[in-house]
Amino acid sequence: MHTLYLVAVLPPEPVFSQIWALKQEVHKITGSRNAVRLPPHITLIPPVRQPDEFETKCTAALTDFAATQTAFAVGLQDFAWFGNRTLFVHVSEAAPIKAFHAALTDWCATHLPEAPREKRPFTPHLTLATRDLPAAQVPELRQLFAARTYAATFPVQALTLFRHDGRQWQPRATIDLPQGAQS
Repeated sequence: MHTLYLVAVLPPEPVFSQIWALKQEVHKITGSRNAVRLPPHITLIPPVRQPDEFETKCTAALTDFAATQTAFAVGLQDFAWFGNRTLFVHVSEAAPIKAFHAALTDWCATHLPEAPREKRPFTPHLTLATRDLPAAQVPELRQLFAARTYAATFPVQALTLFRHDGRQWQPRATIDLPQGAQS
């Protein structure tokens, strides 16, 4: 059997609850459901369909990778869009997570080749609504979020491996990063 997996960074509290509340608000306004099927996160390895054995191999590879890294901070500032279909919280201090992603991508090339390299540039973000966002509601949503501000910083202290159970994403492994000076 082949299952969908993804690897992400989840923000800790209180940022987690703040972003979750924004996702719920967008869901209530628009009926968009895709973004509320997964907790607030920054995707590091996008969904990949693999046999069930991948989970054990991926967890081991991520654990080995995490041991080579240290915790770091991510800054968030306001909202942005990918076209008219994806509203997200903008990562304003992206250099640390981009460097982390590049290191993970390089690690996976050797230690987890089943994780495909992305063809487009890595743009870290926290999605609030995507894909099933009704086109008719986009102008109102754009106006609503253009008038808002949001700012937060959170430490990245772990990676989470998710597995799709056919209905929603389930966390399967959380791999902690060694604690060190956060930049």
